[in-house]
Amino acid sequence: MGFLDALLGRTKPVKPNLDQLFGLPSAAITLEAAADFKPTGIGSVCFAAAEGGAFAQVQQDVQALLDADTERGGVPVESTRDSYGYTWLTSRHSADDIVSLVNDVHAINTALESTGFGPQLLCSLVNFTDSRNRSLALVYLYKRGSFYPFSPQQGGGERRDNALELQIKAMLGDDLRIEQDLTRWFPVWGAPGL
Repeated sequence: MGFLDALLGRTKPVKPNLDQLFGLPSAAITLEAAADFKPTGIGSVCFAAAEGGAFAQVQQDVQALLDADTERGGVPVESTRDSYGYTWLTSRHSADDIVSLVNDVHAINTALESTGFGPQLLCSLVNFTDSRNRSLALVYLYKRGSFYPFSPQQGGGERRDNALELQIKAMLGDDLRIEQDLTRWFPVWGAPGL
């Protein structure tokens, strides 16, 4: 970072560190102990699909790799497109197997990044729920290298439970790199499993 960058308030962009995803099992233990939130077994990766055969081949290869898990009792990866035009690859495991879920999410991100499609990656989610049926996702922002909690309010509509999100932020500071800029906590309406 140069003198002009400092003077003008510009900062260096944070590099993605996909290994931070491996902090999610620890965060899940904290969430269950402190807030009664348990993993649902659903995780997903959101990206802007690129045109062309190379990207389609990478997406097929990722699905084939993770679908091979079905021979060992896993569930095939689902591909969906949301109303905003983004593609979601969703992995499902038993609720008590968050390690395998995180491995799938990491594998999807790594495959896209290593083949040059990292700029298309938007975010990754691992979903949780509590005994009152409140939904929560821990969202990893690929381009920021940080996490934030997202909790849609019960009853439908596009409203967030901001108080719960701030509580979760305070709980997970030791487990995950939490995004401090709250304006970066984008809603992920319609995300699989929420």
